[in-house]
Amino acid sequence: MSALADLAAAGMLARDVPLAPLTTYRFGGPARYYLEVHHEEELLTVAAGLAAEPVPVLVLGRGSNLVVSPRGFPGLVVRPGEGMGGVAVAGDGLIAAGAAAAQPVVARRCAAAGRGGLEFMVGIPGAVGGAVRMTSGGHGSDTAAWLVSARVVDLRTGSVGERPAAALGLSYRHSNLADTDVVVAATLRTVARPRREGEAMMREIVRWRRRTQPGGALNAGSVFKNPPGDAAGRIIDSAGLKGLRVGRVAVSPKHANFFVAEAGASAQDLYDLVAEVRRRVAERTGIVLEPEVRFAGPFEGPE
Repeated sequence: MSALADLAAAGMLARDVPLAPLTTYRFGGPARYYLEVHHEEELLTVAAGLAAEPVPVLVLGRGSNLVVSPRGFPGLVVRPGEGMGGVAVAGDGLIAAGAAAAQPVVARRCAAAGRGGLEFMVGIPGAVGGAVRMTSGGHGSDTAAWLVSARVVDLRTGSVGERPAAALGLSYRHSNLADTDVVVAATLRTVARPRREGEAMMREIVRWRRRTQPGGALNAGSVFKNPPGDAAGRIIDSAGLKGLRVGRVAVSPKHANFFVAEAGASAQDLYDLVAEVRRRVAERTGIVLEPEVRFAGPFEGPE
């Protein structure tokens, strides 16, 4: 057997695990190998297996900006589990959060402790690991503004280390983390803010999102990154594409940068709709939109 198959036989890895329930779109195929990790030591064991059998790696958090191919992911999916979901507020205002901690939980825990700055996280459905990898943000702030450092396991080398924010190449919805880099924890700074003030800010963020974004529908948040000085939703709307549909996925009539899925939709429907919106926007406006949502595994059609 192969190195990873040996780990699966030993119960370290699972095989052919459905990924659809682990994403907000609720579609997509299985992972060839799957690890829900609770301790760094598990990652080091897997790193040794990957050294002997290199396969593609996908780090999965809460699946809020991920679309998995109907054929699944042909490598190893690593998902931080509950053992990496802790949040602690130190006396100096630093926040230690595990990679699996939900961003809204971090925001509310900070507010309850009289700390502010991370209120924007209350409206983001992802986890802290994804916040670091994708530099999540909104409402005038983002993760890069508050991140001190991230603890990262490099599955290529088996090394573990604390990486300062300045070394992560953070920019709008981007970091220099490789596919084989697994964020296991992050340290963020905060500012003093009265609890009531922070909670009021978060209530307003939640109200704004409910007013402006589609609720009760399967989606992954913003599909495209905002071009400098503009908004992808405004551009898509100006191109007359609200309501455009491929299969059972459509551009939301409420917010054009949200693509909503109906029951029976497929990941390929979404992939094709993203490609069609990009094509029409470029044709009508000259702007080439860059996807924010990530596609994992093989899809049919142009990248």
